[in-house]
Amino acid sequence: MSLIMTYITRYFVACWETLVMMAPYICMGFFMAGMLHIFVNTQTIIKYLGQGRIKSVIYAALFGIPLPLCSCAVLPTATSLKKQGANNGATLSFLISTPETGVDSLAVTYALLDPIMMIFRPLSAFFTAVTAGLAENFLGKSYGETTQTATPNLACKVDNCCDGNDCPLEVHNHHHSWRAKLYAGIRYGFGEILDDIAKWLLLGIGIAGAINVLIPEKVMETYLSGGIHSMLVMLIVGIPLYICATASTPIAAALILKGLSPGAALVFLLAGPATNAATISVVYGLFRKQTVAIYLASIAVCSLLMGLLLDQVYAWLGISARAVAGQAGEFIPEWLSVITAIGLLVLMLRSLVQNWRHRHVDHHDTCGDHECAHDHR
Repeated sequence: MSLIMTYITRYFVACWETLVMMAPYICMGFFMAGMLHIFVNTQTIIKYLGQGRIKSVIYAALFGIPLPLCSCAVLPTATSLKKQGANNGATLSFLISTPETGVDSLAVTYALLDPIMMIFRPLSAFFTAVTAGLAENFLGKSYGETTQTATPNLACKVDNCCDGNDCPLEVHNHHHSWRAKLYAGIRYGFGEILDDIAKWLLLGIGIAGAINVLIPEKVMETYLSGGIHSMLVMLIVGIPLYICATASTPIAAALILKGLSPGAALVFLLAGPATNAATISVVYGLFRKQTVAIYLASIAVCSLLMGLLLDQVYAWLGISARAVAGQAGEFIPEWLSVITAIGLLVLMLRSLVQNWRHRHVDHHDTCGDHECAHDHR
């Protein structure tokens, strides 16, 4: 009994630690989702990310590469883009390219690894994102439906004061202050977008907590002797775990110092930040099983291919992959992460309760009213 309680305690601690680690970044994502919703013209979204099987995917990949969002922070932003008319392939491309790189992680990559890895990392992210996006748009069944139904909503996003048809954009931009637009963006990001993914995010955190408890800590160290099998190990370990692009860089540097090939390290740098249990569950909720398969297969295959190519580049250049070991500094204080996690947990639980009441209690009350009226007749 004590052993079971120990595992249960470790499980909830792991879930809490995952939430604390994710909370500041995903709140940043909710904020950016709100700002995109308010300040980015819907017609522009549809023009660049909603039309064209190929160009929309390329634009989405290029748009996502410099953004400093991890695999959890990108979820609400990608959800917002999809709701505003981005097709599935472009949304998937953005979901992959954004967390794999960012201006912050590229700076850390240059400091802890080397210029070759710093250049190869965004190139690999772009290749993977475009591959997944094109596969979704050409092999998926929803591209035609998406492009046909993605009509621009021109109504005011701040307070719905007009429908946008008789109010030109250049005139309407002066209707509301920056403070009103900021508040409306925050309300949208932490309201509608959070409601869309709250249950999937909590499910992913629960799965991630189970993985953290059940998988031994030294699995990677035991099976990282180099070659394709070490890349496969890094891929299997990296896909379900949550780790942001910046935090994964010092781990990759330390593993390289232990003898890991740069290609295997790249697989970890691509697969780890791009996926985790929370991301996979949200992708399943936003799309469907076929898209999840395309998403995971593209990341797996492209990561392995780019890892093998990177090892060859180092061999052709005759350069050793050893780098200066170090740890990336934590820019967010622990106390702020804890406070953010508590606030986010409260918001998600409130969202679940409100959705449950809307589906069950309100529906029951409505039915009860109808029954009551029927009885009086």
